[in-house]
Amino acid sequence: MTRYLAALCVAGATCFSTAALAALPYPTNVNTLIARTDTTLIGQKIEVPKNPTVIVSSSTFAPGARTPVHKHLYPHYVYIMDGTLTIVNTETGKSYDEKAGTFFLEMLNTWHYGINKGAVPVHTIVIDQVPAGVKANHVLKDPKEAAEWHAH
Repeated sequence: MTRYLAALCVAGATCFSTAALAALPYPTNVNTLIARTDTTLIGQKIEVPKNPTVIVSSSTFAPGARTPVHKHLYPHYVYIMDGTLTIVNTETGKSYDEKAGTFFLEMLNTWHYGINKGAVPVHTIVIDQVPAGVKANHVLKDPKEAAEWHAH
C-alpha cells in the first residue's frame, strides 16, 4: 500500500508540474546546438589543464585590425558574434575565414594571427582554460608587439 501511495504521489506531482509549465505566461527554454568538437581549427586534440581557471572575454576587431603573431598554450575557444575573422597560420600559410555564428578552437602551440579583412567590426566571445595562476593564454612571437595586443 505504501508503494502504491508513493507511486501515486510521484505521478500526481509529475502531472501537476507539467500542467504548471504549460500554464506559464512565457515560452519554455529552447536550446540550439552551435558546435560540438574535440579538436582545434587544425585538427589537434583538445587537452584541458587539470583544475583549470576559466577566463571569459570579448574582443572587437575594427576593419583592418589584427593581432600580433602569437600562439596559445592552452585551449582558446572563440565564438564569432558579428563579422568574419580570418585566422592565419603563419607556419603553413593557411588561413581560415570564420563567420558570424561560428564557434571554433584556435590552434595550440602554433604561430598565428587574427585579422578583420572585412568592412564591418568583428565581435567575439573568447573562453580560455588555463592552469591556476596563469594570467593570459598567449605567447607573442615578437614581445615588442605587446603594446599592440588587444583583448586576447
